[in-house]
Amino acid sequence: MDGARSLWVMAERRLRWMVLCSLTNVYCPLITGPCPTVLSSRRSPPAVRTQIPISFVRFVRRFGVPASSLLVLCVLALACGCSRFRHERHDTVYVSARQTYLHDRVAAVSNRVAEVANGQQLEVLERGRRFLRVRTEKNEMGWIEERAVIDGKTRDAFIQLATLHKPDSVVANGTLRDDIYLHILPGREAEHFYLLAANSKIQLLARASVPKTGAPGLKQPTPAAQTAATAPIPAKAPTLAKAPPTPAKPEAEPPPLEDWWLVRDAQDRTGWLLASRLDVDVPDEIGTYAEGQRIVGAYVLKKVIDSQAPTPNHEVPEYVTVLAPPKAGLPFDFDQIRVFTWSLKHHRYETAFRLHPIQGYLPVRTGFDPVPGGSVPVFSFQIASGPNVAVDPTTGISRPAFPRTIRYMLLDTQLKRTGPDMASIPLTHTAEAKSNQAKPGKKKVK
Repeated sequence: MDGARSLWVMAERRLRWMVLCSLTNVYCPLITGPCPTVLSSRRSPPAVRTQIPISFVRFVRRFGVPASSLLVLCVLALACGCSRFRHERHDTVYVSARQTYLHDRVAAVSNRVAEVANGQQLEVLERGRRFLRVRTEKNEMGWIEERAVIDGKTRDAFIQLATLHKPDSVVANGTLRDDIYLHILPGREAEHFYLLAANSKIQLLARASVPKTGAPGLKQPTPAAQTAATAPIPAKAPTLAKAPPTPAKPEAEPPPLEDWWLVRDAQDRTGWLLASRLDVDVPDEIGTYAEGQRIVGAYVLKKVIDSQAPTPNHEVPEYVTVLAPPKAGLPFDFDQIRVFTWSLKHHRYETAFRLHPIQGYLPVRTGFDPVPGGSVPVFSFQIASGPNVAVDPTTGISRPAFPRTIRYMLLDTQLKRTGPDMASIPLTHTAEAKSNQAKPGKKKVK
């Protein structure tokens, strides 16, 4: 019985050996049959050591490794192997400079390996003190200054800004004077990213006034000077005379302000830029009537036909315009409303309506109201009902605390007020205009 069991076990092992040997190319030494290397009838042929294929699976089977253990080993080996081919996740940055180069090393003398432009995406491979080792989409690697790029968080902030102001009304259209960056917030020190080319057409969305960075103002006294100025001077001898009163310290002048516009370009890129770096699109026909004021916006009310007008199809547009003094930092967007209509008799523009001075706020909305026999053009704008003005601490946008909506309709060449708000419009002046108005005029010498 034991002999038959031994024969059965040996046969099973032999069968496993034959099957597993055919599955791999791993070699193992084995003693094989006779090989007649010496021709002699008196000696038995010597044994020759050769190699035959044997698999790792056969080795496991031969030594009785359980299937569950084998499965665990395979999973661990697979995991360790895959980790070698796993793609490492790196940070992503974006070029904010106009144009720059990647260098092969951080040194005084280095070679340029690639050129990158504004808005290009880069993958960070290594971080230095002031430089980053990056890789482009073309697999070009090199070092770039950290100040020439922005991180993904800042880029996401620009995308969120564009999404937030996508439904905003366009208050005016403009043209850039030269190349300029878009900032995430109004201010020269705010993060910038997109670079807009000169003569690009943009849409103006909102105006803000912020302190000018690095503007010259009153110098603050140093602590040493303050101490020397306020320290008591020891008297040479006691006296009963009273000391002169200490002069009051002059109040510090407020820092000068500068205007910024929130704009959007043709690619829906949104950001803030300096108001002094753009020109509002104003028709040349009415631009000559600005009278030293700054035209903030011009909006078409309707078009009339004049056979003698040198315009396409002899159609002449009539405009409502808003104007402001040529000064930055005003607490309102405009202080004057002016409507230009076309005279069919004299074939020129004439002022049909003028409202000044007011504290007006953008946007100016235009449209048409139905009337018996057709429709008439209308426009509306907002004014402040009081001196209280709310200023956004983050952006510097000024808005009236209690706004009023004023509405007018154009009947031929006459303006008529309409809408639910028919109360009187307060005519207000700036502090500078009030002071000039209060000064008495000089009498002429006879």
